[in-house]
Amino acid sequence: MSEKINEIRENTLNRIEYNERNYKLAFVGAAFVEMLFIGAFLLLADFSNRVHLLLFIASFSVYTILIFGLMALGLHVNRNTLRVLTAIDDAKFKP
Repeated sequence: MSEKINEIRENTLNRIEYNERNYKLAFVGAAFVEMLFIGAFLLLADFSNRVHLLLFIASFSVYTILIFGLMALGLHVNRNTLRVLTAIDDAKFKP
């Protein structure tokens, strides 16, 4: 029975690592696409036009809010994941 539980734990941790790698790959890919959009905007924008300047400022204010929100969410998820892993690790040593 103990071997079965250890196998389940190992499979679960492997799936978590696999999903984390996929998440990081998707995050880097999305960041690259967004960088392309920002670069295209900077190349095509006429900053003497006030509307273009307003769009530039508004888009970066939205990006800033989104980045801070995603960082907070990531920290929250990591903290909760560590708590679950600590509970699993503690349960491993209890009879």
